[in-house]
Amino acid sequence: MSEASERKRRSRLRWITLGEAVAIAAVAISGLTFWNSYQDRRDARAEKAVEAARATTPAPFYLKASANGDGSTLTLSPVVADQVIQGQTLRFPPAFALAPVTTTSDARIEAGWFGDALKADRKTRSLPDETQGDERVPLLIETDYLAGGREMKARAFYDIGYALEGHFLRGASVKLRGMSLIGRAATSDTTADARLAALWEARAGKVKK
Repeated sequence: MSEASERKRRSRLRWITLGEAVAIAAVAISGLTFWNSYQDRRDARAEKAVEAARATTPAPFYLKASANGDGSTLTLSPVVADQVIQGQTLRFPPAFALAPVTTTSDARIEAGWFGDALKADRKTRSLPDETQGDERVPLLIETDYLAGGREMKARAFYDIGYALEGHFLRGASVKLRGMSLIGRAATSDTTADARLAALWEARAGKVKK
């Protein structure tokens, strides 16, 4: 084979090698593009799944309270605006010897429901008839409510802030100040009452012997 023929053969080999390299690069680029497209679709599906889960899972239920002018009543409302209260049942510390109180959609706490029992129990503990600041009494509040068109139920312990204000010849009156969440409550009333008793003991102190 002549030297010119050999150069032509080697040139063809170089072009074939270069062509193969270009083809390999094209395949790699195509594969990378496909992988990126797949990743984008998977991420989009994951985001849609998260959004769907959020849409079908109602937000947790929490209550907030506002006191009226004379502190005789706390008006209750959900923290989440689109949750609608249908009714509530309130349980008091067992030491008060009070039956649960049930309300309808007019969600509230009235000092008259437990004020006398609260003062009587404080007396057994030798606590003062008047308070210098806000005191706390725990309650269990079970709420039936609507969320996203679904009927739901929530049970939680709340601290009710109160003060005792003295009045000449009429004794002290209970003034409600506000409310704060303690924590979720078990579905068992027996367990809930035991928890209420422990919470009240921790806040008011043991009965003086």
